Amino acid sequence: MSTENSKFKEFNFAEGELLLINKPYKWTSFDVVGKIRNSLKPLKLKVGHAGTLDPLATGLLIICTGKLTKRIDTFQAEEKEYTGTMVLGATTPSFDMETEVDKTFDINQISNEQIYASTAQFTGDIEQYPPAHSAVKINGERLYVKARLGEEVELRKRFVTVPEFEITRIELPEIDFRIVCSKGTYIRSLVSDFGKALNNGAYLSKLTRTRSGSFLLSDAFEVLELVNYIRSKKEEAKAETEV
Repeated sequence: MSTENSKFKEFNFAEGELLLINKPYKWTSFDVVGKIRNSLKPLKLKVGHAGTLDPLATGLLIICTGKLTKRIDTFQAEEKEYTGTMVLGATTPSFDMETEVDKTFDINQISNEQIYASTAQFTGDIEQYPPAHSAVKINGERLYVKARLGEEVELRKRFVTVPEFEITRIELPEIDFRIVCSKGTYIRSLVSDFGKALNNGAYLSKLTRTRSGSFLLSDAFEVLELVNYIRSKKEEAKAETEV
């Protein structure tokens, strides 16, 4: 997206703005919120996000400012779409690349037909458990904190809906996919369960959120692109008051 001013509208952050951001790899969702909040100083505004993305995931993050933060729960509840890559034949404790491979499996006997057929049991209303390495809270503490301390926790089953689960590329051990799902779906858990359905193992190696409700990643700002624009507008306003 161009940084030319013609590409940006005039924002009213205090009244409330919904900002579409492409979250960078290894940034937390809170990192993005903090970066935007800091760029708005000295304004003291509420800034929040509508739906956490794991640090190793990229893609669409909805940021709300000012009065619009009251609608975060509404935006967060909307259907999501993701594209990603799983690695078949191995597992990790976190179900993704945050932790090292702990088990490996033979994938020589797994056919493309088996892979395509296995998507059926993960389409519709399904049950899943959140990963132990996740932001879910148990007794007020994040699961990933307990997991990193080596503590065992009792995971609670959740029910989610997956209207679409499409395999888009198979080049074993990698499998690319596209998923449309309800709020609260853990793609890492789905990938891990997918591996088990094949009597094998799988972990998530790449994930991008491409849509949330009617909002698209293709319309999103890069974080620094937006931050630099906000700062430039502040400098313009400051220069005008000094004239």
